[in-house]
Amino acid sequence: MNRKFNFFAFLSFIMLTAGQLVGQNTLINTTRSNIKNVTSPPSAVSDDPIIITIDGKPVLKSEFEAVFFKNNPTREVKDRKSVDEYVDLFINFKLKVREAEEMGLDTMKNFISELAGYRKQLANPYLTDKNVNEQLIQEAYDRLKYEVHASHILIKLPEDALPKDTLEAWTRIMNYRNRALKGEDFGKIARETAEKGDPSAKDNFGDLGYFTAFSMVYPFETAAFNTKPGEISLPVRTRFGYHIIKVWEKRASKGEILVSHIMLRVKKDATHDDSVNVKKRIDEIYVKLKAGDKFDDLCAQYSEDKGTSQKGGQLPWFGTGKMPSIEFEKKSFDLKNNGDFSEPFTTTYGWHIVKRIDKRELATFEQMQNELKQKVAKDQRSQMGRKSMIAKIKSENNFTEYKITKKIITSFPPFDELISRIDTSYWEGKWSTEKTKGLNKPIFRLGARDFTQEDLAKYIELRQTKRQKGNLIQVITTQYNNWVDEQCIALEESKLDSKYPAFKALMQEYRDGILLFDLTDKKVWTKAMKDTIGLKGFYDTNKNNYLWQDRADVTLYRCADEKIAGQVNALLKKKKSDKEITETINKTSQLNLSIENIMYLKGERALIDNNWKEGVSAAVKDDTDGKLYVLKVNRLISPTPKSINEAKGIITSDYQNYLEKEWIKSLRDNHKFTVNQDVVKTVGK
Repeated sequence: MNRKFNFFAFLSFIMLTAGQLVGQNTLINTTRSNIKNVTSPPSAVSDDPIIITIDGKPVLKSEFEAVFFKNNPTREVKDRKSVDEYVDLFINFKLKVREAEEMGLDTMKNFISELAGYRKQLANPYLTDKNVNEQLIQEAYDRLKYEVHASHILIKLPEDALPKDTLEAWTRIMNYRNRALKGEDFGKIARETAEKGDPSAKDNFGDLGYFTAFSMVYPFETAAFNTKPGEISLPVRTRFGYHIIKVWEKRASKGEILVSHIMLRVKKDATHDDSVNVKKRIDEIYVKLKAGDKFDDLCAQYSEDKGTSQKGGQLPWFGTGKMPSIEFEKKSFDLKNNGDFSEPFTTTYGWHIVKRIDKRELATFEQMQNELKQKVAKDQRSQMGRKSMIAKIKSENNFTEYKITKKIITSFPPFDELISRIDTSYWEGKWSTEKTKGLNKPIFRLGARDFTQEDLAKYIELRQTKRQKGNLIQVITTQYNNWVDEQCIALEESKLDSKYPAFKALMQEYRDGILLFDLTDKKVWTKAMKDTIGLKGFYDTNKNNYLWQDRADVTLYRCADEKIAGQVNALLKKKKSDKEITETINKTSQLNLSIENIMYLKGERALIDNNWKEGVSAAVKDDTDGKLYVLKVNRLISPTPKSINEAKGIITSDYQNYLEKEWIKSLRDNHKFTVNQDVVKTVGK
């Protein structure tokens, strides 16, 4: 079971019992976009009465209203009946949580670990500077208005490179820049550096084509957008190393384009003859297009992109740099008018014909704001918001580095006390803090706590890995800086529950949701899948609910015209196999005939219903697609119960619903609960 997927799906299900109120507001909706709608239940006061009591434990009106109105910010009750119904759902929910707690599921190691993981995810939006992020979102949108055509030269350099290696790389990249500034061909220099830089430069001479925001790592993107056309940037450091960038052109965004395509695949193991036949077929389709045949019809009939063939071949909107194939993107944007289509062309996916449907300019900032927010959060630029937040945390909590710290990270001698206890085992990833006992001098103060050398030593021990021997002072300095940042974030994260009631309430929802996921898995999902005897008994009792309708096993021969249909009928009378028929009919054109065998349900397709008898039909035109068919109904099958394997999915689902009902009945029979109807009547008032 994919736990993460099922957990989030489950959060919209847990408040619903089998057959009850499908479509009502659910108790738990964990999307972070709804955090602002969550309120934290206040303490019990005179104006916050008890609405429900479960096993003597009170539930306050405010808690009930928080979840009832979660997706209704107006807090308007249009139907009092919905409140009563929701009370029942809420009681079911609380009873399940109580049983999970009684079973000790909230003390299990896996539960504690998983909840901590979700807490970390939920905390992320609170642990970054909102103002900086908003500036980054605006910057990204402003850049999306343009596309930059640039080339680059790269000198690879590890992120943790030693100073001497960094200096050497800087010197080399500056040397290449100076050569280019003096008139040497930039592309030739890029190709010269391919072996120790960007390998693709051997073929593309460092040319990256056109790109826009989010296409490159953020430092590279920034350098490219800040460099004027015709100029070469100063070296820019990314996780790959040092780059210099030559900007050739900066143009307005081409916007986005909407296209359809007809695609014929060329299999990886295709023979030469196979490839030639595919090329012949796409050329024949192109001829038909030019002769006036409808693109959508040809797409439905011949395209092998199953995801789009029945939708006219339509793809999602895309812009520069969004398609995996540059050739596909170029051919699409080369089409000048809506309705224009390309000549056949090939990509790594096969042969295509592309038709332009529409083209639009970049969407407005308001339309793209949420999308940009998500992209910034996942992008390297999000670290800028984190750094700003860390600076604020330091200021708010009087962060102070003791003098020894300044010495530790700037020169070697004062490091003696710590360095002398770190031996070569560190580079092997086997160093232990046993060798640093007694190191308790404070390094920095954050809030009310001093952090010591011993604390740093523990941090270093936990994060050591086997690595190439390097400059110990530099490595420990990097570790120290990371440690300080993590302690700042940890301090702020520990305060979220008290600073943000919405966060506290959402964490409670996650806690209860995970508990119910685990318990429902034990009581319903896994039980239904593993309890083969119970499932079989449920099926035997209800098998007439799982009937096959009248079915027909049919072979469809789609013919190009009446003449082909006649030939197919003649060959069928001679008992020729489908392979023999195809080889005979398609000698002159791959488009003459296609064959498929399908099991149809009665009522599924009029063409089949109108020829519902065993045997071979004459040529029949299908009104839905206008194509000519010869049908061979191989056999007709009367209604019969599906076997347990044929309907296992729906039978298991129904059995789960049955187990759910029985579980809720048991919970209600074995726990005491009361509802204060007078308080229920005041919900929303």
